[in-house]
Amino acid sequence: MRTLSAFISSSTSFGHCFFHRLTLRHSHKTLTSSLAPCFRRHFTPTMAAPEDSLRKALADKQSEVENQGDQVRSLKASKAAKSEIDAAIEALNALKLQKASIEKDLQATLSSADGSVNREAFRQAVSNTLERRLFYIKSFNIYGGVAGLYDYGPPGCAVKSNVLAFWRQHFVLEENMLEVDCPCVTPEVVLKASGHVEKFTDLMVKDEKTGTCYRADHLLKDFCNDKLQKDLNIAAEKAKELKHVLAMLDDFSAEELGAKIKEYGIVSPDTKNPLSDPYPFNLMFQTSIGPSGLIPGYLRPETAQGIFVNFKDLYYYNGNKLPFAAAQIGQAFRNEISPRQGLLRVREFTLAEIEHFVDPEDKSHPKFSEVAELEFLMFPRELQMSGESAKAIQLDEAVAKGIVNNQTLGYFIGRVYLFLTRLGIDKKRLRFRQHLANEMAHYAADCWDAEIESSYGWIECVGIADRSAYDLRAHTEKSGEALVAHEKFPEPREVEVLVISPVKKEIGLAFKGSQKNVVEALESMKEKEAFALKADLESKGEVDFYVCTLGKNVSIKKNMVKISKEKKKEHQRVFTPSVIEPSFGIGRIIYCLYEHSYYTRASKAGNEQLNVFAFPSIVAPIKCTVFPLVQNQKYEDIAKDISKSLTVAGISHKIDITGM
Repeated sequence: MRTLSAFISSSTSFGHCFFHRLTLRHSHKTLTSSLAPCFRRHFTPTMAAPEDSLRKALADKQSEVENQGDQVRSLKASKAAKSEIDAAIEALNALKLQKASIEKDLQATLSSADGSVNREAFRQAVSNTLERRLFYIKSFNIYGGVAGLYDYGPPGCAVKSNVLAFWRQHFVLEENMLEVDCPCVTPEVVLKASGHVEKFTDLMVKDEKTGTCYRADHLLKDFCNDKLQKDLNIAAEKAKELKHVLAMLDDFSAEELGAKIKEYGIVSPDTKNPLSDPYPFNLMFQTSIGPSGLIPGYLRPETAQGIFVNFKDLYYYNGNKLPFAAAQIGQAFRNEISPRQGLLRVREFTLAEIEHFVDPEDKSHPKFSEVAELEFLMFPRELQMSGESAKAIQLDEAVAKGIVNNQTLGYFIGRVYLFLTRLGIDKKRLRFRQHLANEMAHYAADCWDAEIESSYGWIECVGIADRSAYDLRAHTEKSGEALVAHEKFPEPREVEVLVISPVKKEIGLAFKGSQKNVVEALESMKEKEAFALKADLESKGEVDFYVCTLGKNVSIKKNMVKISKEKKKEHQRVFTPSVIEPSFGIGRIIYCLYEHSYYTRASKAGNEQLNVFAFPSIVAPIKCTVFPLVQNQKYEDIAKDISKSLTVAGISHKIDITGM
């Protein structure tokens, strides 16, 4: 038995986790073993001089070169003495050398800040290794493939399965969640209620001659990044403008996006033809249910709606008690306009989503103390608006200061942090970014994204949002089923309640097709807003009222709504729960995990490069290897017995009885 070895292949400790190192050999020598460390260094750049100062210095030096060039030409035209002309030329050449030196420093600063060359080489090395070893490949490859669709190969399936198993353990089991599995095909009425049919869009432009489609914000983003990285002669003010455009990109309307595309002269990247104005494109795949085709439907763009429409039954299953959480893992579909970035932007992908239902008047969490002392990179909106970087903040401090809206939202941010770091995501390249005010939906109380830094930049991999009571209210309105919770009182209570009664006849006559939007906006008013409206109506008779679902003000007259407070006895409180929603893009997390786990090293002989994925044991596709150290039938039989024992224990492994 001493000659038989069964061991964890190349295991080594890292922090508090054990990593499985999957070493992959290839003969390409164009990528040095120092590539991955160089790439990682570029995530924390140290600039020799600020970019803006160098750009200003370069502009000043360019002006000096032009002036000196004019002087040389003037001396030649006036037939000045040769010695005078030679001295002027020498001064011009000296200025050109100084200009070249500044250009070199600026290029180094830009490369340090962005690391685009090393990022691209690193990304290519990782992608080549993943595809060569069948972690994932393009779907339908023998037919040329389809953009945005990928197949997971054997090791990729194993990694994905392990990630999902750990997700279930970390969230569903440890938090005692109710797991559901709902259909991918969803009736149109459900997605109309949720707002997806009307608003689940991206802005698209077309090549005016070929009809090729592009995502408008991607073209503008690429233009700005390209100018900032490659054009050394743009002024500091112009560079500042381009950076501001990048920061505000998600908030641009179709008109603003189109104006910028025209201002910068952006054309079709393939043909250089002019582009159309941006227009919305719905990202859902449409279908029909049944042979008659009379029931329109869509492939779901998210898994959450299946949980919301089942709230009533889940609430009953949970003993009519709050809080509780429901979870679902499943496929989602988005018909991306121009998918790119590999697994980061695809048309079919796996989501793992949690809907935690909670009393809107009590968003504390009994287990918050378990994560309260965690400290990690957070990027509140105040830091973003002031141009600062993310900084380490302790979670209980963030909740206490109101940076994070409430304790339950903070609890899930902490749990997401633990999940990602235990998977193997580098803590230094993980941050939680708060949505800016203009990014959030009108109904949301607070939203944070867990962003992971990769060769593509900061990638949103998990969204953690307090969605208020919007979803359940929307489905209650559309379906007629009351998706509400109850709190019974020991004794009846006399309470004053706000009563908002829209006069639907008058509103219908005034607004016709927009009647429903106006009624919903009036009924959703808080008490302070409602009585302010009432006072204005009584004094003026007619006031402007903003309807968010229409995106404009409408004129409300006194006869269109009645607002009052009434006293009544209540035996119970009936309310619509708020929802805290963590939503995980599994493919994105896995890709970032691949990059964070990858490095290269030379072979012992030094004649080839070894690509290594240092996976944590919980996600490693192969946990161990079993093989005899010598070729002998007796030892081969023992190796097979060990293999059977490992299989029974559920430990993935490889057996190699070919000898050493």
